Amino acid sequence: IEKHRITHAFAVPVLLQFALVMPNIGTTDFSSLELIAYGASPISEAVLEGSIKAFKCPFMQVYGLTETTGVVTVLGPEDHDLSSANKGRLRSCGKPFTGIELRIVDSDTGKDVPNGEVGEIWIRSRQIMKGYWKMPEETAKSIVKGGWFRSGDAGYFDKDGYVYIFDRVKDMIVSGGENVYPAEVENALMAHPAIADVAVIGVPDEKWGEVPMALVVRKPDTQVTEQEIISYARERLAGFKTPKSVGWVDALPRNPSGKILKKVLREPYWVGHTRRVN
Repeated sequence: IEKHRITHAFAVPVLLQFALVMPNIGTTDFSSLELIAYGASPISEAVLEGSIKAFKCPFMQVYGLTETTGVVTVLGPEDHDLSSANKGRLRSCGKPFTGIELRIVDSDTGKDVPNGEVGEIWIRSRQIMKGYWKMPEETAKSIVKGGWFRSGDAGYFDKDGYVYIFDRVKDMIVSGGENVYPAEVENALMAHPAIADVAVIGVPDEKWGEVPMALVVRKPDTQVTEQEIISYARERLAGFKTPKSVGWVDALPRNPSGKILKKVLREPYWVGHTRRVN
């Protein structure tokens, strides 16, 4: 950026996360930047706020899927003001883009849920795919009556029409009948000064079916214990959302777009279990 005077950039959140720990982040000249757009995977508030302060340029978030062939929602630069009374909107992915219809639906009933209640994000637009190539059964599961595409993402609307994504429905942890969305727990933990990266998964539990576990990458030259992380989470989250254990890893597996490969992380803990809770 400093060398080539780049003006516009698109970044996946993990790239911003890694940039913030670079030793020269505070002395690099980013004055050429006019906009950074980001998306493709969840971003924690700590990483987003740190990036806004470090790069000192307007930010814009976009949300979309391969199946939507483009952007579905946009959170514009005006909603990235850290001094705003609406700072809480940094957790949002914005409002539906032009030409997009978006609903938050109870997957069991097919009915819209009230504002503030979590459901599955359904999308309808002329830009939605016609189907999966030579996969009619999968297409029928994803595109339902009325042309609505089931995204597989869990989220909710606030009273002002902003969309908030909780997590992938398939990554949700069901613990004692309570729904735990890993991204919410990860967002809380990423504010811990000793955590460089974290993933939360569901692991088997005889009493509750499954419980949250945090897999943590420590920041260099820091020390933190399992109990300290659990206590930190308990102060910020409901008891059933608090990780019951912590594992230490050097790095988290990710796909090319920066999404954590939760299935890879879960697999060793579920070997020998015939029933996966979720």
